[in-house]
Amino acid sequence: MELQRPRGTRDFLPDEMAKRRHIENKMREAATRWGYGEIKTPTFEHIELFTLKSGEGILGEIYNFKDKGDREIALRPELTAPVVRMYVEELQRSPKPLKFFYFDNCFRYERPQKGRFREFFQFGVEIIGSARPESDAEVIALAVEMLKSAGVKGDLHVGHLGIVRALLKDIQPQHQSRIMRLVDKKDDKGLEEFLDELQAPDDMRGKLFRLIGLRGENAVHEARELVGEIEAMSQFEALLDLLDVYGLEYQVDLGIARGLDYYTGMVFEIYCEGLGAQNQVCGGGSYRLAQLFGGEDTPSTGYAIGFDRIMEICEVKPAETKRLVVVSFDDTRKEAIVIANKLRAHVSTYLDVMGRKFKDQISYANTIGASHVVIVGKNELDAGKVALKDMRTGEQELVTVEEVAGKVKE
Repeated sequence: MELQRPRGTRDFLPDEMAKRRHIENKMREAATRWGYGEIKTPTFEHIELFTLKSGEGILGEIYNFKDKGDREIALRPELTAPVVRMYVEELQRSPKPLKFFYFDNCFRYERPQKGRFREFFQFGVEIIGSARPESDAEVIALAVEMLKSAGVKGDLHVGHLGIVRALLKDIQPQHQSRIMRLVDKKDDKGLEEFLDELQAPDDMRGKLFRLIGLRGENAVHEARELVGEIEAMSQFEALLDLLDVYGLEYQVDLGIARGLDYYTGMVFEIYCEGLGAQNQVCGGGSYRLAQLFGGEDTPSTGYAIGFDRIMEICEVKPAETKRLVVVSFDDTRKEAIVIANKLRAHVSTYLDVMGRKFKDQISYANTIGASHVVIVGKNELDAGKVALKDMRTGEQELVTVEEVAGKVKE
């Protein structure tokens, strides 16, 4: 029986992995330059971590099971909840703010489609402990910078849930949550039907549809006319001023809801062309989750980047790696091992392990696209040298082992 990989997963071959690692490291370097420290959390967590945050409905979307101790366990469907759990468990008394980034795989049991997999990868950032607009602005600016480091330019949309929720202050919290989920899905028909069911006042209903439809330059002015001089409005304007200082291009979009109850204020999303309907590559906002997990009420801001979607459109390519092949004869194989070990400190070096004849080793070097071969022969060794052949030009010269790396890199 021929075994196949599970549905919704992928194998990454060396060329693809080289590209993925290159982009991953570019993004990691960007976060590090901004003063964020890398963290890592377990691949699986107690299932309550996710049902507390997202409700029992998430059980149909995740991989969960009982372990041998009869504990309910889930493979992580996202990374924000594990990070906040880690904070509550280990870091609550640490000086604030805490600035983290992470890169890891996540798992969701959903129908695989273009750009969506059951195992997928996320890059994320969190600031924990600040409710200031400066932290919101920094998080957004870093998201843009990380995408830029991957050669990706997106369309940034920024909103504020506090402004939308101000219109819903007289509606029960559980009903507010459903309204926000319908707004997030852009389900105007469903929203109308639910507001009918609630017998929502016409004035509030009209303002809500106008507010979530606001976009562009006049959106802030029109929003103020709809909700008045509220604190959320002032916070949002302060954020936009800081985004201008960062020199970011953005569109005000008060129709962003993110669909999760724990988001409290600023929200943003970044979209890119070339991905079809699934064109969102980054999303996040300000939230409060620590109290839900048994900690003190703590403001946080963060985002997640869909790494797999980035890989579909990124323009940055890894530099070509020079590959060297050490070629030997039956009577110089041991010497070739010693020479290859020395060269590996400086350049990617392949050594035959198949017992191939000299001619076949040269042929294989061509097959794998080696830029040079080092020929280890008796005559060359007696002279204290090796023969270095440029596979592109066919030119060959005698050099010392110490000279090889420098000439290959020229």
